Amino acid sequence: MSEYRTERDSMGELKVPADALYGAQTQRAVDNFPISGLTMPRQFIRALGLIKSAAAQANSDLGHLKKSQAKAIRKAAERVAAGEFDAHFPIDVFQTGSGTSSNMNANEVIAHIAVAAGTKVHPNDDVNMGQSSNDVIPTAIHVSATLTASEQLLPALAHLKATLDKRARELKKVVKTGRTHLMDAMPVTFAQELGGWAAQIRSNIDRISDALKRMRRLPQGGTAVGTGINADARLAPMICAELTKATGVKFESADNFFEGMSSQDAAVELSGQLKTLSCSLMKIANDLRWMNSGPLAGIGEIELPALQPGSSIMPGKVNPVIPEAVAMVCAQVIGNDTTITIAGQSGNFQLNVMLPVVALNLLQSIEILANSVRVLADRAIAGFKVREDNIKQALDKNPILVTALNPVIGYEKGAATAKQAYKQGRPILEVALETTGLSRTELKALLDPLALTKGGVHGGSAGG
Repeated sequence: MSEYRTERDSMGELKVPADALYGAQTQRAVDNFPISGLTMPRQFIRALGLIKSAAAQANSDLGHLKKSQAKAIRKAAERVAAGEFDAHFPIDVFQTGSGTSSNMNANEVIAHIAVAAGTKVHPNDDVNMGQSSNDVIPTAIHVSATLTASEQLLPALAHLKATLDKRARELKKVVKTGRTHLMDAMPVTFAQELGGWAAQIRSNIDRISDALKRMRRLPQGGTAVGTGINADARLAPMICAELTKATGVKFESADNFFEGMSSQDAAVELSGQLKTLSCSLMKIANDLRWMNSGPLAGIGEIELPALQPGSSIMPGKVNPVIPEAVAMVCAQVIGNDTTITIAGQSGNFQLNVMLPVVALNLLQSIEILANSVRVLADRAIAGFKVREDNIKQALDKNPILVTALNPVIGYEKGAATAKQAYKQGRPILEVALETTGLSRTELKALLDPLALTKGGVHGGSAGG
């Protein structure tokens, strides 16, 4: 039993591992929830440390906490925020729905570190002063998600957009067959296709940035039920000011603590925007897979960088592994959004009771999206090669180009010309020479693929 020490809380004595920095309440949670082996995410623990540090400074400035205690708490909490003691946060994600166990875990670890450094600090009375798990945990969700999105996801999306813009500039004169319903359609340039992807990413940046405005509003200060019982009325804005100073992100006190504690609407909104981003990325990833397909029996428009052998049995096979990985991330995020949506409905009266699972899924979504977006930019889009011979061959034989002749020869004659080109497997220009009465010079001008990517009408009045 020398490997254990005895700790006491309001429910009595309990054995705790001798080297653990936490106390009895954390140990009770460890014993009660041996469920998944999943612990609270790193960014969430970081947020807890930042909140405890900010609260200690604010309580000290208000005269409620001795300066020596505040200094000790802040020093310990900043070390928690930096990740020095993550091993001492062992509680399963699937715990009490308020996250009380994780809040007390932070209080106990910070108090233990402060006491070991020579300052008498109590986990509830001092570290948790003016706070409740019911406002700390929702605040930690907001802070951790905001910081992770601001520091990781938004910069990654900006990098992806810049990569797409660069490739679009490089390929602005390369024309390819457009496709609708996966079938040949009028031509587009690579710049137009990649520009569409870039616009999707820009829209996602805007959506996520807008959702973060609500995430920056913190319910800290509502304490137990939203009334702010046992907290100085000046505490909430002061904690926000301290968090802003520590992170460089402008946090502000929520207008209504009851909203911020009883619901997770802001987190549900942000998750919804992550789902939208996933839909965009899934479309881009699958377009890349189709364009890369082959190399002989598929579309074969591009060649993605060869990163690893694609088969354990077929020598020489190379697969589009990056788009596939991105697509799986998108599927995971869409599933996470469903979990967050269900959790968001679980606010009963003054408290949501699925907070830990919101934190887990929201932070996972942000982090895997950020990582996959950079991989997509750097290992797929930045380095793909265009197979211009394949593209030109497909363009030359594309009967749909006859659409450009509609204003001159009319739809019916155009349809007949296209059908004949399909049937005979001949270039549309050669068939049109026989069916339209137009000269080669006129047809070349009317059927010029690059000109057709610019829209408008390229011929005269419609004929019979």
